[in-house]
Amino acid sequence: MDLLTTIKTNASKHQKRIVLPESLEERTIKAADEILKEKLAKIILIGNPAVIRARASNLGLKNISEATLVDPENLPKKEEYISLMLKLRESKGLTREAAEKQLLDPLYLSTIMIKNGDADGEVAGADNATGDVLRPAFQYVKTKPGISVVSGAFLMFLQDKTFGEDGLMVFADCAVHPDPTAQELAEIAVATGKTTRVIAGIEPRVAMLSFSTKGSAKHEMVDKVRNATEIAQKMDPSLKIDGELQADAAIIESIGKKKAPGSEIAGRANVLIFPTLETGNIAYKLVQRLAKAEAVGPILQGMAAPINDLSRGCSVSDIVNLVAITANQATDN
Repeated sequence: MDLLTTIKTNASKHQKRIVLPESLEERTIKAADEILKEKLAKIILIGNPAVIRARASNLGLKNISEATLVDPENLPKKEEYISLMLKLRESKGLTREAAEKQLLDPLYLSTIMIKNGDADGEVAGADNATGDVLRPAFQYVKTKPGISVVSGAFLMFLQDKTFGEDGLMVFADCAVHPDPTAQELAEIAVATGKTTRVIAGIEPRVAMLSFSTKGSAKHEMVDKVRNATEIAQKMDPSLKIDGELQADAAIIESIGKKKAPGSEIAGRANVLIFPTLETGNIAYKLVQRLAKAEAVGPILQGMAAPINDLSRGCSVSDIVNLVAITANQATDN
């Protein structure tokens, strides 16, 4: 887990402004206190300042006084934010009344602050469903140019260091898109390659997974993976990527040499791209539980600014880690 130390060290150098909209949720405010103590980022908490301070006091938290507290009921930049919102969404039917109502919602206010340049990233989801976290992000922050799909990657820290990069592998998509097209799957692969470089600090070797290796099976699902590989190669010619590969051919050198001779990825992959969300989600949870791997994420990819969604079962340390990762993403934006 030395990588997390590196991620935190890098975060502390840049002091990015990260919004935590779920300010009264116990794990979140405890994480905010820890982040401020470790000086990993500048924290913005959304809510009534008096209520937030009282909550922090009741929990015995000492560092919340260093956070910036933003009250949705008393916004100095309210008119500026409404003007921006109407500019972006008036053509979609947004009215001033609706904009004012959205600004009272911490999840919407967070994204508007990011869009307006008043914050660098957001972490939420401890107390809200993924759809509620992402909806404002899609409406106002939107995706990066050339990327139409948002996906979620996990850093998988394996006890067996012979796999991936000294035991580190990156899995995607394990969190967002149920059934990507070939084009979307290619975008997920390219985005995950960038995440691997920026967050994991390693050069990605990407395997596009299937139940077939190099034509060993015929099916439209295999065709999708093969086509996605070709599209990804054109999108980012610098990316080392190969497919379609079965999982064993992707990660076991002897099998990779036998099933895909000549491939520089087969048997050496450190990034696994799954053909559907179903396969990715099942795979990461099986590896986490059966191989006792440490799974860090999901790291959302494809947004124009870093907005990350927590599991509602997350721990305080999960939130701290994801804030540090978000700060690193913001540094690269």
